[in-house]
Amino acid sequence: METFNTKDIFPKGEKAPAEYFSGGTAWVHILKPNEDDLNCQIGNVIFEPGCRNNWHSHGGGQILIVTSGTGYFQEKGKPIQILKSGDIINILPDVIHWHGASPDSEFTHIAINPNTQNGIVEWMEPVTDKEYNNL
Repeated sequence: METFNTKDIFPKGEKAPAEYFSGGTAWVHILKPNEDDLNCQIGNVIFEPGCRNNWHSHGGGQILIVTSGTGYFQEKGKPIQILKSGDIINILPDVIHWHGASPDSEFTHIAINPNTQNGIVEWMEPVTDKEYNNL
């Protein structure tokens, strides 16, 4: 059986804005810009070990498709979930959450932002070390 690593398929992309990420660097490669009547944006996101994004929400919701590594996902008020390749997370509109790499693994996912007419992302405060380490 042949397997593929997304890093072999998509370019690494541009460094993500540091004001929305902590614990390391993330890179984003936009696969499908939000520039037409499909109302959808798709990006490949690579997180260094320990890197995570700030708390945030999406007015149109979000779908994450994990393609490599081990990562974390947490909705506000719920426990952290450990993510592995092949996991798919459906995030409903306006649900506050964060996601990123575990401390010892790079983590890559495809982020699908549907219904962008309702807003792409609303960034909030950084995830604290205490929140990140609260497995």
